Amino acid sequence: MKHWKTAAVIAGMGLAASLSAEAADGVKIGVLNDQSSVYADTGGKGGVEAARMAAEDAGVVLGKPVEIVFADHQNKPDVGSSIVAKWYDVDGVDVVSDVPTSSVALAVQQVSQDKKKLALFSGPASSDITGPKCTPYSANWVYDTYALAKVTGSAVIKQGGDSWYFLTADYAFGHALERDTAAVVTASGGKVLGAVRHPIATSDFSSFLLQAQGSKAKVIGLANAGGDTINSIKQASEFGIVAGGQKLAGMLIFISDIHSLGIKTAQGLQLTSPFYWDQNDETRAWAKRFEARMGGRKPTFVQAGVYSSISHYLKAVKGLNSKEPLAVMAKMRETPINDFMSKDAKLRIDGRVIRDMYLFEVKKPEESKYPWDYYKQLQVVPGEQAYNTLAGGGCPLAK
Repeated sequence: MKHWKTAAVIAGMGLAASLSAEAADGVKIGVLNDQSSVYADTGGKGGVEAARMAAEDAGVVLGKPVEIVFADHQNKPDVGSSIVAKWYDVDGVDVVSDVPTSSVALAVQQVSQDKKKLALFSGPASSDITGPKCTPYSANWVYDTYALAKVTGSAVIKQGGDSWYFLTADYAFGHALERDTAAVVTASGGKVLGAVRHPIATSDFSSFLLQAQGSKAKVIGLANAGGDTINSIKQASEFGIVAGGQKLAGMLIFISDIHSLGIKTAQGLQLTSPFYWDQNDETRAWAKRFEARMGGRKPTFVQAGVYSSISHYLKAVKGLNSKEPLAVMAKMRETPINDFMSKDAKLRIDGRVIRDMYLFEVKKPEESKYPWDYYKQLQVVPGEQAYNTLAGGGCPLAK
């Protein structure tokens, strides 16, 4: 009995020493995104600032202030996965955040699983991240192609847009968005007349737009994002596509896109978003803090999601007094997500955060009363209706 007690004491001392050592390490978070190309405005430096805000608000975690590092993945999967592998193996990064560009996110997701580290995505949209490619080490925090297709696609079809042609970014995100939207169109009795695919960061859309125009489809679905969406909308206007009777459906639109396009060009455009800075007093208060750090720019929903995911993660770490990845993820799942952009949102076993989505319409110039006053809300779609079911997503963890 005496030996058993001695062993228990020694084991307890070892556990305490282990927890103490872990606490002394603190927490280090890596923000990986596009700092210089088509998605720089949606995440970019603003995503880094949002992460810093979450770290500052969390205060001391495991004995130290939270450390934030960042890098530009250049929208290249090999670059992104190399950066993250070094972060995990050499630099002591505990969790990776943001990661727009679904092809990069899928590569980072695999590295994170191999290294048994957490990846909290806000930037990528492919529903495959929480579908067939899901892992116990990753979460997709803000939106996905399924929800974008369901909310925007359904709204456009109800307004008579029953024939579609897609202008699609030629990589994982664009393919998933086209696939998920086409499924909504056909399930609603509409027809998909075709698609044309363009490289990421395309400057000249003329040949692609002419093919879309020639299809005679009522709706040209823009299965692209960021700078590609901005350029395709601007050039569609130059070609007189909307004036000619066809409708553009921007399947993924950020407030930074509207700001770049100008409200006169973007007016009437309908879009789906999980967040808008001007929704209520709480969103406005956070946006004001963000804006002060970003030279007058309002936050995109990706940047808001970076703050939300990191904040929820750090609360879980504090609650456990540990950063053991699977234990932290379990704590994050059992705790409802509540912050300025999330009200009782839930993290599912597949990594999908179930949150309400909103259908907005861009205001007419005369309706906009102050800077960045761009949206009017048309509809609230509860998260359980906006996102795919656990069984429907195809995540192996659901079994």
